[in-house]
Amino acid sequence: MDTNSFIIIASGLIVGIGASFTGLGGGFLMIPLLLFLGLSAQKAVGTSFLGILIISASALIAHNKLVHVDYKLGILLGVGGIIGAQIGARLTDHISTAGFKKVFAVILIGLAVYLFVKK
Repeated sequence: MDTNSFIIIASGLIVGIGASFTGLGGGFLMIPLLLFLGLSAQKAVGTSFLGILIISASALIAHNKLVHVDYKLGILLGVGGIIGAQIGARLTDHISTAGFKKVFAVILIGLAVYLFVKK
């Protein structure tokens, strides 16, 4: 196994723990890593979703065993998410990687501020 493969697997481990613990899906950690590795914004987002799919399936199994899953609510969120995902994927084609990094950073900062000040 080469060094890059080891780093990516180790990063996946960290993302898996963070995603399963926080429910944030891991993209907030995976996207910066993939951009750092030189992927375009579009390729980073698409690749991240494949990783998130695998991580999310595993996290769902673990949380199901702990009886932490509201299936009705999750399915309803998923139905809306299917539509939003199609729109979001097409939006990435209309933004440069540099522009994407700025938008992504603003979203992360906004989320951090919200979580910090929320009581």
